[in-house]
Amino acid sequence: MTTDRPATATPGFSRGPRTPYDRTMATPWQSPERRARIAPSALGQVRAAAGEPPPVTGAWREGDPVGHRRFHEVGDLELEAGGSLPGARLAYETWGTLNAAADNAILLLHGLTGDSHVLGAAGDGHLTPGWWEALVGPGRAIDTNRYFVVAPNVLGGCQGSTGPASIAPDGAAWGSRFPALTARDQVAAEASLATALGVTRWALVIGASMGGHRVLEWAAGYPERVGAIVPIATAAQTSGDQIAWAHAQIGAIRGDVAFRGGDYYEAPAGQGPHRGLALARQIGHATYRSARELDARFGRIPQRAENPLDGSGRFAVQSYLDHHGDKLARRFDAGSYVVLTQAMITHDLGRDRGGVEAALAGISARTLAIGIDTDRLFLAEQSARIARGVPGGELRVVRSDHGHDGFLIESDTLGPIISAFLGEVAPVVRRA
Repeated sequence: MTTDRPATATPGFSRGPRTPYDRTMATPWQSPERRARIAPSALGQVRAAAGEPPPVTGAWREGDPVGHRRFHEVGDLELEAGGSLPGARLAYETWGTLNAAADNAILLLHGLTGDSHVLGAAGDGHLTPGWWEALVGPGRAIDTNRYFVVAPNVLGGCQGSTGPASIAPDGAAWGSRFPALTARDQVAAEASLATALGVTRWALVIGASMGGHRVLEWAAGYPERVGAIVPIATAAQTSGDQIAWAHAQIGAIRGDVAFRGGDYYEAPAGQGPHRGLALARQIGHATYRSARELDARFGRIPQRAENPLDGSGRFAVQSYLDHHGDKLARRFDAGSYVVLTQAMITHDLGRDRGGVEAALAGISARTLAIGIDTDRLFLAEQSARIARGVPGGELRVVRSDHGHDGFLIESDTLGPIISAFLGEVAPVVRRA
């Protein structure tokens, strides 16, 4: 096992308005110079500042600007739990060019509330900027001058792929009628996309968190189509602890009366299940950051002009979670959050494969598992289990103050690791 930490100082924590604090309670990390700025997406910030109510759904819907999305019609998809999803579709984005040998393709799979917009500015059709652009692009670790990079929006998601907010064949939103999905169903849809793009074998499949579930399912379910994998901050099987946290998040959404059992899409702005979705995000976000960071960054600092002592005010960390909840409610869909979280709950690479260890032992793709030392959602030991189980598997553990979200933040460390691994598994790539 190799443990990595940036050679330079850890970058300043991102996102957050500075608030006054009592210097007697502050650690050095809590000095004004070190405090973070928590800036919401530009559109969400404008809406919030204007006092606009949250939309009934933050999903991309028919008639919205397409942006950089492309679409693949999967067709009727048979589901692992039984039944089918008619007329399934995936939204996706690509960068670079598939070469004549079709051996330079990389599949990049996002986490729970991510999407296909890995690289590029926010704008028409895209509420947020690219979520991994520090690692993907010309000359970066995943070099789009060399590789053909494909990033689909996961099936069940809300940014163009078929999900609860999508229109069903009868002309109404799927809503409560949307079927349960598993990671295997999602990968089956992605395999259909790969075929349509002319990719018979991925040079690399890479993804973090929920995306890592699908990385492993690709390697176990389609071994002939995967050359190498990099599962980051993920697990081969959802643990009891992860199921417990996920259950609380689903309950927060379903407990919002505005959820209406999942059939809320015709409600006006401000009357959707934004409170439940925001609370779910707060629960989840607390597991995405490390205790070390939250204590050092916020401690017991009161929010500006608020008094927690009399019960009317908040501590800064409470304001931080409120902010992230409201921010997500303006760009995501509650129904998709439930469907995707349920798919995470049921993730088990060993199901019908003789158990997790047998499934891992059957993976032939070159494997580099990456964990994060302070991740309290997907423990680094779960990455170690993957590396131990796959023949020839390798493990790197990144040291970070940021917990699970380190996979989004520690680009200075992850970049060289990914670049070096790509240099080994795909050292010579012919241009188109």
